[in-house]
Amino acid sequence: MASENSCESQEEKSAVIEKDVQQQCGTVAKQSGSKLKLYHWTQSFSSQKVRLAIAEKGLRCEEYDVSLPLSEHNEPWFMHLNPAGEVPVLIHNDNIICDPTQIMDYLEQNFNDEGTPRLVPEEGSTYYHRVQHYRELLDSLQMDAYTHGCILHPEITVDSHIPAYAATCIQTQIGNTQTELKKLADQNPELKDAYLAKQRRLKSKLFDHDNMKYLKKLLDELESVMDQVETELQRRVEETPEEGSQSWLCGEFFSMADVSLAVTLHRLKFLGLSRRYWGNGNRVNLETYYERVVERPAFRRVLGHVNNILISAVLPVAFRVAKKNAPVIVGTTLLIGVLGGATYLAFLYMKKRLTAFS
Repeated sequence: MASENSCESQEEKSAVIEKDVQQQCGTVAKQSGSKLKLYHWTQSFSSQKVRLAIAEKGLRCEEYDVSLPLSEHNEPWFMHLNPAGEVPVLIHNDNIICDPTQIMDYLEQNFNDEGTPRLVPEEGSTYYHRVQHYRELLDSLQMDAYTHGCILHPEITVDSHIPAYAATCIQTQIGNTQTELKKLADQNPELKDAYLAKQRRLKSKLFDHDNMKYLKKLLDELESVMDQVETELQRRVEETPEEGSQSWLCGEFFSMADVSLAVTLHRLKFLGLSRRYWGNGNRVNLETYYERVVERPAFRRVLGHVNNILISAVLPVAFRVAKKNAPVIVGTTLLIGVLGGATYLAFLYMKKRLTAFS
């Protein structure tokens, strides 16, 4: 009986998510005669990169908001989509792509008709190699380590956007998540290996992320990467000395390398590391670049509010909780009241669970 109730609960969750998507996403993508579906979470760094690439290319896409604070990425329906239990996941025709870099490459290769902006130059060109170099350099950064490290060690940050409660709750959340994965492995034999593998990865990863010596090494390596980016941006300044003429990281065009850099800088700002890596006269080209990129329409549309936890995480969780618990026949006025209460409940709920950023 417990198993049957679990299945019914799972089906209800999936139905709620499906309904949310239909109501929130609007039009369906029509490129190449088929639609794009993206499973993501707003605070996920990898999801942010993919969503920015989609927006910069002007593609229309159904977005399925998979709530990490509610552990929806650990639910069986999602683990069947991606056995790693990680967002984002892109579905197009019969293709399911789970790696963020592969997703962005797929978008570039399959949506390149006239009128669709290209974010990667023609292969073999000087610009192509430059873009690929900086993509690989920036994508090699261990952003999950920076994120968890700054939560666990807030003393290394300045003006962090991370809620103060996160640092005190993370240890409890780690234990809860590992217990949850073990329980799900027992309840879903067909996914047992996937759940246990994820449990092992989580344990190993977070052990490293709480190691201050390891974190310091990563932050020093980030200094080197930011130096390289600053030097490259200075080359662009020297190539276009005319007043009002501005380039991006690899040239006059906005590229996939810029997608990676823009989201990286925004995450560092969120973590409270921006003063260390740019600002106060340090790496002035990087500072100018960040000020420009946050004003791009696609950036503002996709990432404009992600550093505000209340707007980007607490309220979406509140709406999800309200949707699941409010009766179908509930009136608009009552629903607003429910959402208000759910917002408060979601805030309390997220104080007990680590907001999942990576």
